[in-house]
Amino acid sequence: MSTPRKPTPKPVERIQTGIRLEKRILKVLKGVAEYHDLYLGDLLEGICLHAFENKTPFSPATLQRIRMLKEVYHLDLTAADSHQLVERDPAS
Repeated sequence: MSTPRKPTPKPVERIQTGIRLEKRILKVLKGVAEYHDLYLGDLLEGICLHAFENKTPFSPATLQRIRMLKEVYHLDLTAADSHQLVERDPAS
């Protein structure tokens, strides 16, 4: 039986960007990136590319890990909260 071939790497141009993310979401994303031994940027690129094709970016095992990380970091936000988040006053 032959082993599947890896796709040929494609050269891209990356830029440095500063984005603001909800604190607990970022903690979960960093945990997932570490779990897969990826840079955070690579994880985000993969999530976006999968979403652009309406594909799930995560295996069942990774989804289980995400559930665990959400619990650890008290992340109670869901997809229904998308585009409804407002910035909290940092002093509170």
